[in-house]
Amino acid sequence: MRAQTDVIIKRKHAANIRKGYPLIEKEALLAQAFSAREGSILKLYDEDKRYIGTGYYGIQNKGIGWIVSTNPNEIMADDSFFKKRFQTAFAKRKDYIEDQETTAFRLFNGEGDGIGGLSMDYFAGYLVINWYSEGIYSFKPYVLDALESTMAFKGIYEKKRFDQKGTYIEDNDFIKGTPAPEPLQIKENGMQYAVYLNDGAMVGIFLDQREVRRLVRDQYANGKHVLNTFSYTGAFSVAAALGGARTVSVDLAKRSDEKTKEQFLVNGLNPEEHEIRVMDVFDYFKYAKRKAIYYDMVILDPPSFARSKKHVFRSAKDYPALLQQAIEITKDRGIIVASTNNASISMKKFKAFITEAFNKTQCSFKMHEVLSLPRDFVYCKEYKGSNYLKVVVIEVFHK
Repeated sequence: MRAQTDVIIKRKHAANIRKGYPLIEKEALLAQAFSAREGSILKLYDEDKRYIGTGYYGIQNKGIGWIVSTNPNEIMADDSFFKKRFQTAFAKRKDYIEDQETTAFRLFNGEGDGIGGLSMDYFAGYLVINWYSEGIYSFKPYVLDALESTMAFKGIYEKKRFDQKGTYIEDNDFIKGTPAPEPLQIKENGMQYAVYLNDGAMVGIFLDQREVRRLVRDQYANGKHVLNTFSYTGAFSVAAALGGARTVSVDLAKRSDEKTKEQFLVNGLNPEEHEIRVMDVFDYFKYAKRKAIYYDMVILDPPSFARSKKHVFRSAKDYPALLQQAIEITKDRGIIVASTNNASISMKKFKAFITEAFNKTQCSFKMHEVLSLPRDFVYCKEYKGSNYLKVVVIEVFHK
């Protein structure tokens, strides 16, 4: 039987939890001396010994566990708990499951769907489970049993993201069913992408940018010269090219060249008609400025943290400087798609970054679109970090 520990929550934290805040933070505990095994069930009470909620112990960089129920009689005792949560979550994605033009999406989204520390993506009949702590990973048998009875699938893969500092544990990620072809070809709003489900932490595409890519293709790309920075496997470049653009993709990772070419090819596009550069984005900005190369559209989707031989980029501190360099090589009336996935940066702060960057140039701007997570990335409104994606489409005006 799974261990259970009663914990007392400080008064001010108890009030937030009652409002729906799902994260269990170490500083919320009245007694800091805490002993429990990862995966233990936690029963939370306020200082007056009144029940608040039930969760599990699982250490992430965000906290020590997640609240999964406010019903004292409901615990994560078997697969029935997970089955109930999965059925509710999958019903919300019914239109995605039935969509023939989009075959990759977020199927279960952590605390937004009621179980923090666990997410699941769907790729053309295959499932990829993301485990974010040893605690939630201890429930793996229940999760797999629940999936068997709630979702038809060809195979299941997993990503164990609970090594030191929350990093991915390198392993054979295939765990059940039939292995997926390599690459596996998926659709996104009619576009084609090649993904590799057993090739490390990332599979080749970030699903949370789906609607931004559609916007680029359908509204902004036609006839444009587009620079895609931090391009990864070129997903934005493909969207822009399918919309009628000529693209330049820049990323420091060596394999970005072959991966980007592959994405063009699976869409029937000739990669030779587009430029792919394996180099530091900051060096490319200097090169473009020196050569007087200007773009109709620049896509900025950097990681929260990036390090090269010459540069260290931290989005929480360095985004305004990055954006300023993009502004300098964007044509008059050109477009910048500015994005960050840093959960610590609010939309208000991100807009302030944009204003700060433009104030340091001889340009003014107009915000055309403000986007966040797509519908399948259900988030918890009471936990701001849950709604992490911020995207602003900006028109640049040279004075």
